[in-house]
Amino acid sequence: MDDQRLAYLALAQVPGIGPARLETVLAACETPIGAYSAPFEFLCALPGFSRAAVTALKTASIEEGRRLVDAAERLGGRVLLTMDAEFPKLLRTIPEPPPVLFALGELRHLDPPAVAIVGSRDHTGYGADVCRLLAAEAAAVGVVVVSGMARGLDALAHGAALDAGGATIGVLGNGLGVVYPSANRELYERVASRGLLLTEFSPGERPHAGSFPRRNRLISGLARATVVVEAAVGSGALITAGTALDQGREVLAVPGPITSPVSVGANRLIRDGATPFLEPADLLQHFPECERIVRVQPPSPPTEAAALPESLTNEERELASLLGAEPVHLDDLVARSSRAAGDLLSLLCGLELAGVIEQRPGRLFRRR
Repeated sequence: MDDQRLAYLALAQVPGIGPARLETVLAACETPIGAYSAPFEFLCALPGFSRAAVTALKTASIEEGRRLVDAAERLGGRVLLTMDAEFPKLLRTIPEPPPVLFALGELRHLDPPAVAIVGSRDHTGYGADVCRLLAAEAAAVGVVVVSGMARGLDALAHGAALDAGGATIGVLGNGLGVVYPSANRELYERVASRGLLLTEFSPGERPHAGSFPRRNRLISGLARATVVVEAAVGSGALITAGTALDQGREVLAVPGPITSPVSVGANRLIRDGATPFLEPADLLQHFPECERIVRVQPPSPPTEAAALPESLTNEERELASLLGAEPVHLDDLVARSSRAAGDLLSLLCGLELAGVIEQRPGRLFRRR
């Protein structure tokens, strides 16, 4: 980085100098280095600048910017400034976009369209099934899954997207090099190696109460649509839904039992106008270009019945004939076969043990 960019980076990381103040001081001083040399009283006269804020600003230096770049690179990451070509285009359009991002992983995952999947840490089995299904469906059409790397449904969304061969972006409420929660260390490493980790916090910075609302606005800001799977009253997922609405983005919610505490927030979103997520088509309508890609793909050739093991029962052969290379959800198999879900699961288990089929995340099944 040249000195102007290093100066910009250091200014952007000064505590209390948020995006709005940074824009104000750069407009007044023309360049980042100019902000360092501007007189103290001149800076104090700028709108929104107290003497304490100016004192903090005066601590910034080019050397501090260089230290931040070196810290990110030691972790294998890099720094993105808002003027960089690789900086996420959608984030430039949100209120008070982050001036700086620290990235670890594949920047190419910033190019395709993305969906944010968020939900409760203390979720139900139903919420877990829907989350996996949703992430797998998004991955199948090339939509990147964005979430917050938190315990619970966030972690399930990231993992299901990777398991389905798709891409995922984890937005951190702390700096690179800090794994929070610590139980997500394996997920952190998976996303860093196969997806992308993003944060606006300096490398090594620990999370604090105020960092998560800031993170949430980036989760929704990166995505064309946000889906709330399960959310109790006061859940952080509802904060993400709110930032999505403020940013003019679509919000979908998964309906749940009115007796379930973790479905109260999602059900209220639907009552207040959010789109109910009832089937994959409810999501795909917001990504028409990805749906077209799927539609023009040639169908997989059917597997010959003769290739099935002779040990299979007639019921297993009949069920196997309903499956091809493309994953099919259990509910679809119930509709096609007119069998109860419990009976199907027993037959599917036998087919999986025989090596005929494989199960994918979200109760999806396909022929091997």
